[in-house]
Amino acid sequence: MREPRIGRAAGKVRAARLTDLPALGELSRLCQSDSPDTRSLGLPVSGPRIGMFSLFRLPLGAFRPNDLLFVYDNQRRLAGLVRVEREASRDEWTVVELDAIGHQDAGDIRFRLVQHLLRDGSKRGAQRFHVACADAVGNVELFMQAGFVRYGDETLWFRPPGRALPVPWVERQATAAGIRLAAPTDSVALMRLYSAVTPMPVQRLEAYRLSDWERHGISLRLPRSSLAPILRFADVETYVQAAPGGGKDGTELTALVQLGVAKEDQPHYLKIMARPEVDTAPLMDFGLGVIAAATDRRDHGVLTPIRTYEGPTPGCMEEAGFEAIATVTLLLKETLVRVAEPALAPVGVR
Repeated sequence: MREPRIGRAAGKVRAARLTDLPALGELSRLCQSDSPDTRSLGLPVSGPRIGMFSLFRLPLGAFRPNDLLFVYDNQRRLAGLVRVEREASRDEWTVVELDAIGHQDAGDIRFRLVQHLLRDGSKRGAQRFHVACADAVGNVELFMQAGFVRYGDETLWFRPPGRALPVPWVERQATAAGIRLAAPTDSVALMRLYSAVTPMPVQRLEAYRLSDWERHGISLRLPRSSLAPILRFADVETYVQAAPGGGKDGTELTALVQLGVAKEDQPHYLKIMARPEVDTAPLMDFGLGVIAAATDRRDHGVLTPIRTYEGPTPGCMEEAGFEAIATVTLLLKETLVRVAEPALAPVGVR
């Protein structure tokens, strides 16, 4: 495994310009077809099991106003790029593409791009940096050298387009199962569900607040997923499953189902988070049925990211026609300093 060799690359990192778009498109294309060590975040994006879909690769024309793009300029030749998506309401940045072409210097170029990104983000007040990447060709080591911590993994499951989707549920079935569309008034119950499912160390790192769940589905899509770049191309809906009788306080939720219906050349998206005692097979059938009802096309397939604690078991996924295609490592870097207990500082201390 090749480690980055700092200082060998002779170019500079700068913000992308409009005049860079043709070169950026060609660079992204080359990185997706070149050797794995230059590919965006090291993910297996070109395997025949996924078909035409390329994971973590988005058209340049699809940028949103809060995207940032930096390039590595080596004597007027672009040899690398890093693209981030910003969550303005939480001051968090997510790396969604990291490419480099430079033979032996590819590792150096990627490291310098990440370092520049961290410096620029710190100046702009970014509180957290997120990235999801394959644990291959030095990707995890690169980010850990830059100060990121590894806090989890997600298994990516893919349901090929050749298999027919389940029949959509009728309203009576969904009502009997306690499944309905999420509403703004569910914010407290959603936060309780997340807290009941997610281990405490992960909760501390992701640091969701009640106000975040109140904005869920409007300016934020929670819980976080390694497939976040896909969501910008899909109509995303969140369904919740209420506990029988509403639980102790009448508002308790037992599961969340998040669905994204693809409009472009990419798979549909499905994510389930459920309490340990919940049977997720009906939720999976319901979610696939909603996708079937929302589209006439059958050439997309369905992608599902799952953390080990979130509910669906490998057996449940296989019964629903899914196959595990990759494992993605989740990393995070905080710029805030955590204080164990509040304390007063002496006057004059800076």
